Amino acid sequence: MTEVLDGDWRPVNAPISRGRQRSSGVSLILIATVISGAAGYGVLLFVPSVIGLADYKAFSIFWSLLYLVVGALIGIQQEVTRGTQAVSFRAEPEVSRARNFGGVTGLAVAMAIVASAPLWMDSAFPGDGWSMVWPLTVGASSFVMVAVLSGSLYGIAQWRPLALLMVGDALLRLIAVLSVLAFTTDTVALAWAVAIPFPATLLIFWWFIRKSVVGKTQLDVGYGRLAWNVSRTVVAAASTGLMVSGFPFLLGLTSSGESDELLGLYILCITVTRAPLIVVAMSLQSYLIVHFRDARERFWRDFILLQLIVFGGGVVIATLVWAAGPVVFAWLYPGQIGPDGGFLAVLVLSSALVAALFISATAVLSRSQHFVFTLGWVVAALITIVALVLPLNFDVRVYLAILVGPTVGLLVHIGCLLALKPWARNL
Repeated sequence: MTEVLDGDWRPVNAPISRGRQRSSGVSLILIATVISGAAGYGVLLFVPSVIGLADYKAFSIFWSLLYLVVGALIGIQQEVTRGTQAVSFRAEPEVSRARNFGGVTGLAVAMAIVASAPLWMDSAFPGDGWSMVWPLTVGASSFVMVAVLSGSLYGIAQWRPLALLMVGDALLRLIAVLSVLAFTTDTVALAWAVAIPFPATLLIFWWFIRKSVVGKTQLDVGYGRLAWNVSRTVVAAASTGLMVSGFPFLLGLTSSGESDELLGLYILCITVTRAPLIVVAMSLQSYLIVHFRDARERFWRDFILLQLIVFGGGVVIATLVWAAGPVVFAWLYPGQIGPDGGFLAVLVLSSALVAALFISATAVLSRSQHFVFTLGWVVAALITIVALVLPLNFDVRVYLAILVGPTVGLLVHIGCLLALKPWARNL
């Protein structure tokens, strides 16, 4: 027995996570998120204390650009998650369309980065050029297969190997960066330390994970439909990347008149204060797609509850940061210029808006509304970019960019969900 979702035939009795399995799954993913987030947090906090805020600008721009590309490629993981179904043990083995698609796409990503590098590398990496392009290429292209594997594991609710993959990648990166800093502060060496964990994670953990996924999954669409769906989720994810991981890169490009030290301070504050809520929401995207896909009677209840948790957490964290943030910053980075509490609180509240947008986006995508999913993120990203180039004071441009963009994107998604009347009746 089947039903139709936006043209996709999906088995009604497809395996879904319920009860204890769902609870166990979200617990594992949350634990993995906390560990991997803490590892990434450690990198971002420790590096500027060693190399200083001015040099941190160069490191953060590489980090930002890499994760801008990775953030776009998360769209592949989202679509693979949505379309992955478990196959019967006795089913005739099929060629893995996800694996083949990932291999070809990874090669295409590498070629696109190298081919386009002469257009942007001197602006992004003045003085380093190709030395920074190669780690960017290796990291981004390798991530494609990480995204495919993660999406496949999400799709069939294989939480343990998925958690292993998340934690392994983050810890390898932390170890690599700390090892490099023990010998040098060279930006190129640090760039390789950030990029190498992507392919290393695949090589090291594949033998522990393969039995959970090989021969046990298949996509519900062919290559043509997969490419079309991925193109839309990638556009949306790229817009997400511009607002989150790529924001420091955008800030650097649109604020060339500001000092390196001031830009380094803003980038560090934006990265550190927005991370707790945004990293959790980003890490739970694929889980939430599966959850909302299977949650019919409780769709709106769960959606509203998650939004209340995000905004409630944002207010609590913003209050704490307002009171203690400047003191903690002065303790971590003595002798450096520091932020005021109000600025840090606004950054935290903006992160709650972005986290809420992640939740609304997964809810929309779970209903196979690819166009609206993309529209919400694109509109939010365009508003963010426009705000950064307005002829206003530096701090005003930053406030507008981080607050108005995600608010409008959230309204677009919620409007779509309310318009889907069969689901709105459960409100």
